[in-house]
Amino acid sequence: MEIIDGKALARSVRENLKDEVEELKKQGMVPRFAVILVGNDKASLTYVKSKNKACQELGIEYEEILLEENIKMQELLDIIDNLNAREDISGILLQSPIPEHLDINEAFRRISPDKDVDGFNPYNVGKLCLNQDTFVSCTPYGIMKMIDAYNIHVEGKNAVVIGRSNIVGKPMALSLLNKNATVTICHSKTQNLKEIVQDADIVIAAIGRKHFVTADMVKDGAVIIDVGINRTDEGIFGDVDFENVKEKASFITPVPGGVGPMTVAMLMTNIVKATKQKHKK
Repeated sequence: MEIIDGKALARSVRENLKDEVEELKKQGMVPRFAVILVGNDKASLTYVKSKNKACQELGIEYEEILLEENIKMQELLDIIDNLNAREDISGILLQSPIPEHLDINEAFRRISPDKDVDGFNPYNVGKLCLNQDTFVSCTPYGIMKMIDAYNIHVEGKNAVVIGRSNIVGKPMALSLLNKNATVTICHSKTQNLKEIVQDADIVIAAIGRKHFVTADMVKDGAVIIDVGINRTDEGIFGDVDFENVKEKASFITPVPGGVGPMTVAMLMTNIVKATKQKHKK
């Protein structure tokens, strides 16, 4: 069993990006990243803080737009339009979740596909579906980088994705499919979920339930990727019962220190990519 070290891998990605950002700046290409945060959701504030810190470390200019919880939809769209029009902005991210009275899908559609570093604009999702070069949602992108870095063979393997969110589950399934895996998506309505997972060579757990995947659900030698971040009074736990499942896995990601650091690293990768593409035009 090998533990996939997301922290070390993310560090390596960031070091390479730092050099790339320096080179871009010498050529007059300055990456600048704008984050929109609506309201004061605690988890969102934490995530935004980590993105700011990563930008500072790499020399990416960072701009934060903090909006009141009761902002109207049109006001949010106007702010996105303004950022779309600004030549100095390379990438735009709308931190989710946003208040319920706002339409997040309409907001994602409004972000220019060229600046959509989170990969949520339907245009970029469509390109992923067609296996074309695009901005891929950062968590699935990070997981695919981990799989590559650890030489995990995907082609022809049975991969099960537990969770069907637009942010992780669906783009994760498409990313695996694009690498010729045989993919099954499981969710709350899936029957015989345990039996389906037991047949998987690769399990991606992204359901948001502490220790949902137990040792009796996985076969010997399976690759286990845990996307879950479940905050409790006892600490942070993944969707996988790590201590027991690791005895059966060939590779497994810990929580914390697995997928999380890679998500931020791939966001930075997308910002650098957007900067380069902007200056090609």
